This record gives sequence, C-alpha cells and structure tokens, in this order.
Amino acid sequence: MVKIANIELGDFPLLLAPMEDVSDPPFRALCKQQGADLMYTEFISSEGLIRDAAKSVQKLDIYEYERPVGIQIFGSELDSMVESARIIEQTNPDILDINFGCPVKKVVCKGAGSGILKDIPKMVSLTEAIVKSTSLPVTVKTRLGWDEDSKHIVEVAERLQDVGIKAISIHGRTRRQMYKGEADWSLIAETKNNPRLNIPVFGNGDIDSPRKAVEYKNRYGVDGVMIGRASIGYPWIFKEIKHYIETGEILPLPEVKERVRVAREHLRMSLEWKGDKLGVVEMRRHYGNYFKGISHFKEYRSALVTQDEPEELFRILNEVEEKFQDYAFV
Repeated sequence: MVKIANIELGDFPLLLAPMEDVSDPPFRALCKQQGADLMYTEFISSEGLIRDAAKSVQKLDIYEYERPVGIQIFGSELDSMVESARIIEQTNPDILDINFGCPVKKVVCKGAGSGILKDIPKMVSLTEAIVKSTSLPVTVKTRLGWDEDSKHIVEVAERLQDVGIKAISIHGRTRRQMYKGEADWSLIAETKNNPRLNIPVFGNGDIDSPRKAVEYKNRYGVDGVMIGRASIGYPWIFKEIKHYIETGEILPLPEVKERVRVAREHLRMSLEWKGDKLGVVEMRRHYGNYFKGISHFKEYRSALVTQDEPEELFRILNEVEEKFQDYAFV
C-alpha cells in the first residue's frame, strides 16, 4: 500500500499531473470517474494568491468527490510561499504540492518552477519553510535537473525528504529539454532505489499507454506514475491502465457514443465553472484527443475548435454522435 503521510493510495497509484488550463475541476471530475487515484490542481501562483488575484483564487476550488486531492503552488519568494501555504490550508485539501518542475520561461525567469533547480540550497530552504508552516502533507514535483550537467535528483530528493516532504514526483527530463526527446527514467529509478529514501517516488514523462505504464512499473520500480499529456481529452487512460494491471488485457477503445458523452459532459461542466467564453476556449485543447483516430473528421474538428457559441458546440457534438455511431476503431 502506497501512502502519503496517512493517505492510502492503493498498491500502484495513478496520479493526474497538474497542468495549466487542463487540470481544472471539470477535467478532474472526469479523471476521477475513470480511476485516477490522486489529482493535483493546476499550479497556483503564490504571488497571485496572496494578492487575491481572481484566477489564482478560483483554482483553490476543490470538491469532496475529488479526494484525495492536492493543491499545487509555485513561486520563489519565501514569505509569499509560506503565506500561500497558510491560505491553502484553510481550503482543506489533502496535500500541498510545490511545483519545482514547470519549464515555461515566464515562470523560470522569476526563479520559480524548474528555475529553482539552479539553486538547490534555496529549493531546500524554501521547502523546509513551507513544511514548517503547514500541517498538510507537503509533496514536490520536479525534474532531473536544470541541464545535462546538473542532474542531481538523487541527492535533491534525499535533502527534500530530510526537511519533511512526504512524496516526490519526478519528470524524467531536464528543464533545458522542456518536453523534447525521450524521458529518462533511469535516474528516477536510482532515486527510488536510494536506501536512504523512504518516501514514495512517482515517475512522470511519456506514459501514454497501459503497456508502457506496466513496463515502466516493472522496469523502474516506482511507487506509481503521474500522467499528464496523455490524459488530455482522454480520461479513459486511467481506467485502461488499471484494467491492464489487473487482467493483462487491453480494453477496447471507447466508442464514439462514449466519447461524445464525456466531451459533452466536460463542456457542460467547463461552461458552468468558467463561464461561456473561457469554458469554450479552454475545451479546445481536448477535442483532438476525444475524437482521435476517426477518419474523415477534419471538418468537425475544425468546427469544434473555432466555434464560439455553446449551443452550436452541443449541436456539433450531437451530429458527430449520429454520423459516426457505427464507427469501428481498429
């Protein structure tokens, strides 16, 4: 049984990665339905949170059906991060996660996200201050290092454990790689196999199929996997991986009717939570995967990602369901 503090997550938990404009409450609801064991919010700016910025505050929304759920923050200023931790504690999540992995320039240039990988002592002291400021279990998501010459993740994980974190999720790339090339899980395995480490180690990067999840589970010995890009517009991946672990069988791909049902539900919840404008726009990144692999779908895909009116989007989805109701995935 894998545990973060006293939170039981099962024998091989599947985690939904925190993804900006993706891991919101509507999408998390769908991933939970499909078997995600632990989910994190989109990352929240500590500076935005202490200044009561509307976008940051809205990301604090969590719901009972999501539990266990973690709220993730990023930042580089100690006072702001500690104050954010106190604000987050009042919303009563199960876990507080620190983002030391985001490679995006606007985050990194402020010394936050993976930018802090250039200053490991600061990373450790910042983490220690947050751990001391909250009663919540603190976890960390990070990368192997800043670049090829600074992949110190084994030592970093040990030092973070020593100041009190309860789990670590490691993306198998450096910041310099961004999302290019293949994720290197060998150092994730080395971190897990460090005899001084006794907290859960979750691997992240390139898990895009049930077979790969099980292959990496067996090869690298991690406690669980965190899934990001492969879940966008495809929450079924959690269910598929669990089924494969239990039975050794690959589930058939979801039929068009099921894809439309989930896309429709996703759109409905997105509109409710974000309002019409943002609800429509932020759904667009999901449609490609919801309907991936359907022949002669270009016209519908184009319509879904350009249409601004919710009623018209629902009409298009209904038309997709009717037109492709007998479509067979191969």
